Amino acid sequence: MTRTEPADTPLGDDFHLYDTTLRDGAQREGISYSVTDKLAVARLLDELGVGFIEGGWPGAMPKDTEFFARAARGELSLKHAALVAFGSTRKAGTTAAEDVQVRGLLDSLAPVVTLVAKSDRRHIERALRVDVDEACAMVRDTVSFLVGEGRRVFLDAEHFFDGYAFDPDTALRVLRAGGEAGADVVVLCDTNGGQLPLQLAETVREVAERTGLRLGIHCQDDTSCAVGNTIAAVQAGATHAQCTANGYGERAGNADLFAVTGNLVAKLGMEVLPTGGAAELTRVSHAIAEIANIAPDTHQAYVGTSAFAHKAGLHASAIKVDPLLYNHIDPASVGNDMRVLVTEMAGRASLELKGRELGVDLASQPDALTSAVRKVKSLEAQGWSFEAADASLELLLRREVDGPQRDVLDEPPFVLESYRVVLDHRAGGEVSSEATVKVHVSGHRVIATAEGNGPVHALDAALREALTPHLSWLDTVELADYKVRILPGHPGTDAVTRVLVETSDGRSEWTTVGVHENIVEASWLALCDALVHKSLRTAVMDR
Repeated sequence: MTRTEPADTPLGDDFHLYDTTLRDGAQREGISYSVTDKLAVARLLDELGVGFIEGGWPGAMPKDTEFFARAARGELSLKHAALVAFGSTRKAGTTAAEDVQVRGLLDSLAPVVTLVAKSDRRHIERALRVDVDEACAMVRDTVSFLVGEGRRVFLDAEHFFDGYAFDPDTALRVLRAGGEAGADVVVLCDTNGGQLPLQLAETVREVAERTGLRLGIHCQDDTSCAVGNTIAAVQAGATHAQCTANGYGERAGNADLFAVTGNLVAKLGMEVLPTGGAAELTRVSHAIAEIANIAPDTHQAYVGTSAFAHKAGLHASAIKVDPLLYNHIDPASVGNDMRVLVTEMAGRASLELKGRELGVDLASQPDALTSAVRKVKSLEAQGWSFEAADASLELLLRREVDGPQRDVLDEPPFVLESYRVVLDHRAGGEVSSEATVKVHVSGHRVIATAEGNGPVHALDAALREALTPHLSWLDTVELADYKVRILPGHPGTDAVTRVLVETSDGRSEWTTVGVHENIVEASWLALCDALVHKSLRTAVMDR
């Protein structure tokens, strides 16, 4: 094997966007990447255009050792990024050339190595149990050895801000030891995540003036300031920012790569990604969340599905005139979309914009718009919620307007005559459900019965049995998710049940809602809307 050379970057070396999702981000509770996962994440980060991807700690972690070995064998071809191996300086009382873990960094064949070194005198003396002179020698020897072996070296100064506040001379000695030995960047780490932006920026400026070294920043999010601290450090002179995808990391996490990048690009005008890279932020964020098996944060800055979602009618009125009046940037610039949420707070402008989003022209039919607003407000007051059920809302709006798709809704795919659900509790505790539906479809009266593990499952199965011979598209449709919420009723009334059903046909998903005092009826309403919506989409495609 030969050492993997760093990828050429069209952005030059003026600023480093450095990702540590695969090492620091993997320390988040609940995340456990396989080697295949790590390779997939690295490819996504490279597609985005980050400059450096820290792959893990080879030699110390078997999984990371395998990751670098597979990368070196050609399973990871990077277009924009250089692969980085992470590790510690040599142990006390030995040499870097003899240290097994340092050798492991060389064996990874990564072109860049990031070394972690303690810079807080308390940690040096109590955790490492060496004096400051030896700690600096450990840094100096390891950096110079790796540089001599042809590696580019970055130095992570662990606990730097706490150490600088306690004993600035020791903290600066550690930085200088790395810089004088050949480290390209010395990274100031807020390891405990306790800094605030103004004090952190002041420290970065002081250190830059006192050392003349190239500085980087690494922030944890224990005060919810990791992104703000990272941006403050860059504005104070740091030219290397370490982040993790979606802010993954131990405890409260790390600085979110996508928020930091969005701010650097949109607010500071910095070209930290290749041309068009910013438009990939949302896609890459969600793709990495899927690999991590963590639901994307809907309210995440820049890339969350709610990042540009508007609920208040006042907002919608302004957005109708100019979307940027209530959006701080164009959502498309980061690969996201603006959404208008329709609730009891919605006014005419909200519903008109939402109709436009769903392909329903309400602007040219003011009477239909007025009627739709009235119905939405009335239904929301009864417990219906359309902000998470676009498919049901689209059906409601289309029933109000005149047009060719109104004809499809006037002729639904089936008409219910009746349904019945029976719950059977047998000896031994076994519980089963049986449902019978009577429907009219394609000119036929059909009766079907099916069993299920619950009343809703049985009802869905019976409906499918009745309709499948008559609806060619039904075998592609499946229930993807089912949510129930019990809502308190008005004084003197019973509670009501709201059901959200997510349905998929393998190509797209849509969500419908049903509300009733009875959970089975609420479910039936949502299931029916799901099939009517699919029928509508099929009719539109056939035209």
